[in-house]
Amino acid sequence: MYKRFYNLQRNPFEITPDPSFLFTTKKHNEALAALYYGVRRRKGFVVLTGEVGTGKTLLVRCLLEILNRANVAYAYVFNPRLSAVEFLQYIAGDFGLATAGKNKSELLLDLSNYVIARHQKSLTTVLVVDEAHHLSTDLLEEVRLLTNLETPHEKLLQILLVGQSELDDKLDAIDLRQLKQRIALRSYLGALSLDETKGYMYRRLQLAGNPDPAQLFPMDTILEVHRHSRGIPRLINTLCENALIHGYAQQASSVTPKIVEEIATDFRLGVVHAAAGESSKDDHAAEVQRAARNLLDLYASLQRAQRSTADLRMVVGAGVTKHEPYI
Repeated sequence: MYKRFYNLQRNPFEITPDPSFLFTTKKHNEALAALYYGVRRRKGFVVLTGEVGTGKTLLVRCLLEILNRANVAYAYVFNPRLSAVEFLQYIAGDFGLATAGKNKSELLLDLSNYVIARHQKSLTTVLVVDEAHHLSTDLLEEVRLLTNLETPHEKLLQILLVGQSELDDKLDAIDLRQLKQRIALRSYLGALSLDETKGYMYRRLQLAGNPDPAQLFPMDTILEVHRHSRGIPRLINTLCENALIHGYAQQASSVTPKIVEEIATDFRLGVVHAAAGESSKDDHAAEVQRAARNLLDLYASLQRAQRSTADLRMVVGAGVTKHEPYI
């Protein structure tokens, strides 16, 4: 709709992870290098985490394109909310193995034979699990056991776990200490700085065909985009895509900060509520604190009552003889 008006051949700010639009910051370069090195050197476990919308899936797509050209076979799990058997069935199916009617032990045997056969031909095999923060503890343990396929020198199955920051918390659990100790490489993707946001936006506009991105998105507009998106690439895309639509509707030659402000308000980007689980946890903690304070107050009252009784006995006792009882 707005492409011809803004001298664009394609939409520059699509939300879908398109490897052709990869903008390589230092953090992205380091993360991609770590993923590739971990696979090619057969290091076993590699973990990539980051905040929502920072480009983890895009980076994985770029890696998979590279692996395709290197004759590396991979299974890509993008929805890990599965049982152990379903998880193994999905992996085996993605490797092109038959899965119908097979139980867990048969699936494991087929996967083992497949990985060993590829290793004997000096070929690399990779399992990529996206959204890995959704993996249950039991399923993460199943993933760890898959790395027992190894020679004295290297792992036969390379495993990439990609997920949000919650994955780091899960891997810190005492039940998963064996898996955590096997992680060979770790990377983290954070938000973009202001300069990176500017480079990210201009790079996408240039790739889409616009010859003068600075005229379309002036610096004061970029400041507004960065402020509302907090440097999260997915939110940058959302703001810029809608800004171009609004600018076209107004026949504006450039996107103004006011347009970005209106879109941010429409999308409620400044509104963040705690999740229901977090609220219930906070409420529970508050109840525990109140109960603890009540118990402390009760204990203090009992202590004061005991001291008062003891003082009374001492006063009354002082006025009687040795053999006289007192009440």
